[in-house]
Amino acid sequence: MIELVSPAWLDANADEVRIVDVRDAWEYDGIGHVPGAANVPFDSFRSAADDDAGMLPGAERFAELLSEAGVTPEDPIVAYDDTHGVFAARFLVTALCYGHDELYLLDGDYSAWNREYETTDDAPDIEPTDYVVSEPEATPLVDMATVEAAMDDPDAVIVDTRRAEEFAEGHIPGAVRLDWKELVDDETRGLKPEEEIRAILEERGITTDRRIVLYCNTARRISHTYAVLSHLGYETVEFYEGSFTEWTDAGGPIETGGADAE
Repeated sequence: MIELVSPAWLDANADEVRIVDVRDAWEYDGIGHVPGAANVPFDSFRSAADDDAGMLPGAERFAELLSEAGVTPEDPIVAYDDTHGVFAARFLVTALCYGHDELYLLDGDYSAWNREYETTDDAPDIEPTDYVVSEPEATPLVDMATVEAAMDDPDAVIVDTRRAEEFAEGHIPGAVRLDWKELVDDETRGLKPEEEIRAILEERGITTDRRIVLYCNTARRISHTYAVLSHLGYETVEFYEGSFTEWTDAGGPIETGGADAE
């Protein structure tokens, strides 16, 4: 489970959590960061393989990154970026899939923190750990066969979190469109009010009594939507890691058009 927390919450609990900044190193060093935050740039926890670029890194690589960041398996983690949280959410979903508990996304990203609280460009004193990835009892990850089965399941809804033009060019048949950015406020950079979010979700048929199957192109954008739904208490949210890239490469059926939902 991933929860969203406010800058005020992070300020009050900073000594009890490990803070991870997933922006590029030049931003972390040059623009400043939340005091005590370790830098784990987004590119460092994406797979570098040509055939699965953007997908989960290997468990060994992820354990190495968390060790360098001074994180232990018992540490609560708060992650942030400067892009509404979409890259930080990807980091947290990765940690979830590798068995880490107690994960938090900073609502409103670095900008929200920077407006009200102190920042620094000083490097924190981080003591490396020997992080060991654990095997979780279950993860939200599903494969292409599961998505294909969901197409005929009335209790499931497949959700495409890409932009309207991407959806119109081609999407999984029967999918509903929910651009992940529809749930965030460009001005505050955080989530829209909960009542407004729930209204958007229900209008698309994305309700708590259904299986929610998320996809985008390379599983980055669905990370944010997964975090939001998790935060709102949705219990059955499935994460198609291969997403539309794998779907098209494997010759899955495609529909076009139908991108008028806002």
